[in-house]
Amino acid sequence: MGETLADLGEWELIRRLGAFAPPGQFADDAALLGRATDSAEQLVVNSDVLVEGVHFSDATTGPADVGWRAAAANLSDLAAMGCTEVVGLTVALVAPGGTAWSWVEGVYEGLQQALAAHGGEILGGDCSSGGQRLLAITALGRLSRDGGPIRRADGQPGDLLVCTGPHGLSRLGLALLQGEIQLPTGVGREGETAAALATRAIGAHRRPQPRFDAVHALLTSRPAALPWRVGGCDSSDGLAAAVAAIAAASGCAARLDRHALPLDPAMAALPEAERWCLDGGEDFELVLALEPAWAAALLATLPGTTVIGRLETGGRAGHLGWSDGSPWPGAASGIAGFQHFG
Repeated sequence: MGETLADLGEWELIRRLGAFAPPGQFADDAALLGRATDSAEQLVVNSDVLVEGVHFSDATTGPADVGWRAAAANLSDLAAMGCTEVVGLTVALVAPGGTAWSWVEGVYEGLQQALAAHGGEILGGDCSSGGQRLLAITALGRLSRDGGPIRRADGQPGDLLVCTGPHGLSRLGLALLQGEIQLPTGVGREGETAAALATRAIGAHRRPQPRFDAVHALLTSRPAALPWRVGGCDSSDGLAAAVAAIAAASGCAARLDRHALPLDPAMAALPEAERWCLDGGEDFELVLALEPAWAAALLATLPGTTVIGRLETGGRAGHLGWSDGSPWPGAASGIAGFQHFG
């Protein structure tokens, strides 16, 4: 039979599919269409698929949350490309004939709720019968006239790696919904009960927020002397995977500060905390490679932003390590996180 998708893995599959498109078109979270002009912002397009049993289930996600997450995953990719405006979404629905209308209605209500919060509208789509439920979403957005695209390959040695928010909370929420874990008494931020932490974590999993606010903060914090050059992507597949993807595309290695991981303080006592922070996925924050002066300005502008490491020369492109030289956790030090076909 030859090679299978399981043999290739998700990243190699994407690399090979990229050979059928213009150079670089598959290299980022979304694709740039045409060229920007003085009279119009550049258009950005992204597609994503949510499949029952892979991305959602009735046991963990109600229909409105399925719709929200479907929209948010695509909108996060627009933000990760530097968009400040959402044009809208097209939605293709596949479902068995026995699917309740109330489930479909709830999904579209969730889609509308996400668009009401972040802009844009449902532009159209399609539907078909099929053996399992899935949503195929295409999102359209625009870059700002005052900025430019965020590209994975635009990092350079010496850039600081900046993260826009905490990681691991969505994975904790999923673990709670699936009954994998029970929070011990006393876990949580100062003054926060375990029940309150559980509510926050489940909310982070069911209702992720695309970080368009971080793109606006990038625009307002850019030092006047610096040209627009931002390496980056979102962390939907995990923080370590995002850093490795930026480093690999930029031809650099990456060193992370183990003491600066963007871990929600409420999770620090959990034995899974570091692993979920690095590889839990579905946090939908932005991971950015910036010149140090711009990174400092962004930290002063956007609360919750932290420097987690830097890009460096030497070593294999995409290689990850700790800044103090301690062993990287697990067997691999490249792109990890969530992998389809694995």
